[in-house]
Amino acid sequence: MKLIIAIIPDTVTDDASLALTGEGYRVTRIASTGGFLRRGNSTLLIGVEDEQVDNAIATLKKHVDASDSASKGVLFVLNVARFIHF
Repeated sequence: MKLIIAIIPDTVTDDASLALTGEGYRVTRIASTGGFLRRGNSTLLIGVEDEQVDNAIATLKKHVDASDSASKGVLFVLNVARFIHF
């Protein structure tokens, strides 16, 4: 299992989050500012199975415009040692 941490602009957060949940991913949104992007953004926490990582990243890339410096995002993919859902 992997945890994707996506720091993306506020302007695309709703669309990206809806697209991810529409594909069956569970998404937790945290409002954040500063840090890497130095402006209003949101941090999405997305837990996925190993084989779903590429698809989830592709979905995020559809909503984040990497060619526009004001709309770039940052992603981290971390290994999850243990997952408990209750």
